[in-house]
Order: sequence, then C-alpha cells, then structure tokens
Amino acid sequence: MTDTSVTLSDAAAKRIAAIVGTEPGKSALRVSVEGGGCSGFSYKFDLADDPQDDDTIVEKNDAKVLIDSLSLVYMAGSEIDFVDNLLGQSFQIKNPNAVASCGCGTSFSI
Repeated sequence: MTDTSVTLSDAAAKRIAAIVGTEPGKSALRVSVEGGGCSGFSYKFDLADDPQDDDTIVEKNDAKVLIDSLSLVYMAGSEIDFVDNLLGQSFQIKNPNAVASCGCGTSFSI
C-alpha cells in the first residue's frame, strides 16, 4: 500500500537508492519514531529487507521507504529530505506536526 501523506525529496530518493543499492539483501530505508531524544521523540533510520504487515510504503524513483503505522501517525504530512552542507550529510524530516525540535534535527515534540 502506498501512502502519499509522507513524501520524499529528490535528494532523499537519490541517496536512499544509492545506499540500498550497496547493501545486499536490503530493499528499503525504514524510518520510525521512538520515544526519547532531547525534545521527546526521535527518528530512527534503518535498512530493511521486506515490509511488515502494518507498513506504509513511500516510493519515489528507485527509492523505497517503510514507515510503521504508529510512526506514521507522528509523521503524517512530512517530507523526508537529504541535506549535504558544511555541517555534514544527513536525512532530515520536515514535519509539520512538530512544535519544537532540537538543533540536530533528529528529535522533536508534538
């Protein structure tokens, strides 16, 4: 099932496809939300092989992202981006539901 409530930027799709392409047996990036982090919730990124029954699949070009149903509640309307600047390279999630986030961009509160 594909859900368009979470989107991928072109940069994120390109980077995900490149990373997954170098990992045998992995077909997608899994993004999840966990309790913790300096702002209350944090994003977790892992490589995955197959989707679970409750996963939403977000696809763009050759990239596939898996998001479990609980995490999707916190991420609805978000865009997953990949940023490469002087501070380094990272995936960043532009989440309209977050009312605060930390400086590193991996932690947020609702």
